[in-house]
Amino acid sequence: MKIYLINDLQRLQQHLAKNYQFHQVVTNSDGQCHWQQIASETTKPVVHDPLIYEKPQSSAKAFFFTEQEKVLVFNGEFFQETIPTPKPFVLFGVQSCDLTAIHYQDKFFKDDPYYQARRQQCLLVGLDCITPCEHGFCPTVNAGPGVKDGYADIILHPLANKQWLVIEQTNKGAQALKDLVFTETHWHYLTQRDLVLHQCEKEFPDDKYITDGIQKINSDEISSEFWRKLAIQCLGCSGCTTLCPTCSCYGTRAIKQDNNHFSQQRFWDSCLYEGFQREASFNNPSAEAGTRVQRFWQHKFGDEFFTEFSRHGCVGCGRCEQTCPGVIGIHSVMKRLTEERGQKNGQEDTNA
Repeated sequence: MKIYLINDLQRLQQHLAKNYQFHQVVTNSDGQCHWQQIASETTKPVVHDPLIYEKPQSSAKAFFFTEQEKVLVFNGEFFQETIPTPKPFVLFGVQSCDLTAIHYQDKFFKDDPYYQARRQQCLLVGLDCITPCEHGFCPTVNAGPGVKDGYADIILHPLANKQWLVIEQTNKGAQALKDLVFTETHWHYLTQRDLVLHQCEKEFPDDKYITDGIQKINSDEISSEFWRKLAIQCLGCSGCTTLCPTCSCYGTRAIKQDNNHFSQQRFWDSCLYEGFQREASFNNPSAEAGTRVQRFWQHKFGDEFFTEFSRHGCVGCGRCEQTCPGVIGIHSVMKRLTEERGQKNGQEDTNA
């Protein structure tokens, strides 16, 4: 691993844009942040946009697990896979929570050729967060605020006086920096980075109610009535599952083409939809809305999934809280879980 100290971040941006389709978070006219391709291969790669520390409304998962894609074609005689062949691209300035989600999805889709075809072509440039974001709680679920080793090819850490620490993490990252002349810097900057990230963790608001809620989800204390009441507020809009960087539910459908061939299409689905688990026999194990809501939260924080993926299925980005019109995002749900426990304990103490 090599570390560099640079004064001109735009020089790095321009260098990468020469060899990669360059994507970075930008702000639109409404003040919303989103991913956008900055420079194309047909234009001179000039990047002017500074890095934005605000969380983009959508995570980076659509770059690898696309919202809709053709996966098979049947010509009446043979099936043919339609594996994508993307050109090399860079995601510049991915925050720690979204990088953790990509690492999570890498495990889930490890044998998926469509996901992997895109993932292998991507250069990830991570960005350390040095201040807490709205609704975020990444330290609580071990997803930030600093980029974890091996989760990005290159890490950027902001320093004072508009300087940047550039940390080379992988062989892919080293190759991307190879022709750019940087001066290696002293290792003590890594200690400085650790101190800044530790201070950032301390600035996050108290969220013990989240850890308490996680424990309660795994202790089988929650009644079916609680989930039914919670589900009344769920509109089934799939805003939470669409924006969640770790949600990976999908469905498939056959589409007849003009030449009488058929294609198989994969598309994002949601476990909160009534028909998501409906079987061909019309049996539906999650016909009740409360069952669907319970399933969603157990998938995020259940111990069995932690065992399989070595972490929770939530990376603390808080997008569900930000988007849910029914007010049943992560913070709202966990606070209600904690309050319900308090009420129950209070009743027991009174009876005693």
